[in-house]
Amino acid sequence: MIVLVLLVLCLPPWWTLFGSGTDWPLPVFVVGTVVFACWLVSFPFLMVAGHGPRRDDRAARVADTSLGTVWVLFTWSVLGSLVHLVLIGLGVGGVGGADRARIVALAVAAVSAGLLAWGHYEAMRVPRVARLDVHLPRLGRGLDGTRVVVLADTHYGPIDRAAWSARVAEAVNALDADVVVHAGDIADGTPVQRREQSAPLGTIRSRLAKVYVTGNHEYSSEAQGWLDRMAELGWEPLHNRHVVVQRGGDALVLAGVDDVTAESSGLAGHRANLLGALAGADPARPVLLVAHQPKYVPQAAAAGIDLQVSGHTHGGQIWPFNFLVRIDQPVVHGLSRHGERTQLYTSRGTGFWGPPFRVFAPSEITLLTLRSGNGDSDGAATA
Repeated sequence: MIVLVLLVLCLPPWWTLFGSGTDWPLPVFVVGTVVFACWLVSFPFLMVAGHGPRRDDRAARVADTSLGTVWVLFTWSVLGSLVHLVLIGLGVGGVGGADRARIVALAVAAVSAGLLAWGHYEAMRVPRVARLDVHLPRLGRGLDGTRVVVLADTHYGPIDRAAWSARVAEAVNALDADVVVHAGDIADGTPVQRREQSAPLGTIRSRLAKVYVTGNHEYSSEAQGWLDRMAELGWEPLHNRHVVVQRGGDALVLAGVDDVTAESSGLAGHRANLLGALAGADPARPVLLVAHQPKYVPQAAAAGIDLQVSGHTHGGQIWPFNFLVRIDQPVVHGLSRHGERTQLYTSRGTGFWGPPFRVFAPSEITLLTLRSGNGDSDGAATA
């Protein structure tokens, strides 16, 4: 199955760039074919070395970067082939044969190279701030204007981003938050491996609380260790539990659940347990629930949660992967309504996973300003 997927990814770009009647000189054809063949053979081994038990960061960087490159080439090769067929059908400009095929190949190569360069810049930059007012009818007036900053999917990993992490912390502190949320997928690797990259999280300030829940990636890299590490850095790990914050005489319940994959991890005491998270909470108080994956929202809606905050999707990260994400998740990005009371905000994520590229899916630090009353919440965040 893996070989079939890799072949599907490889064949369209190989065909567009070196086949399809381009009639390149033999050395060009041979070199291009060898490059694709080498990637096809080596990629599975690089992935196992980089993301398996050995966790070889160098192998992971090569595997991840090459995967992103092939994905972009695949996407634009398919689109280029469609354009090529249209040009053949229209007989545009009288250009035919190898000339037309070469024009398409060079255009695909140029567009892909440009998008990869831009996408790498977008992935590595400090995210822009997405600002959004969210109206919660049950929110007391004393909490009106509460500023909730959301981080998600920082994915500290094979590329050392300790300096980036410090700049993200500075950007969060500049937002003067009442509550800071980390919605999971903090890292790819263990707390020891990613200690330096995660350290700046300890410098983040908030007036009322800093809360964190596990994402699915924690369950392949010492989830309990990450809960302990975040507690060490001054965060409240919401391991199926809640805390209550108060301002102006009114209270808000901040609840969190483990990721939906936690139970299948086999780690004792880890599963998404909303009843446990809300145990002892006053049902009359509004609840902000942190759950890593948006698809937990049916349970949140059934429990009458006021606002669920999630990440996981990365907004698709590299277009058009967002369409595949939508098959698995109810929302890819933004604010949405579910049931009579529940709203869901899905972050595009602060970092990136795997390929160090973001194409048409910019990262974000999110500032949610909570408003009391029944005003209409904006349907999309603004940068």
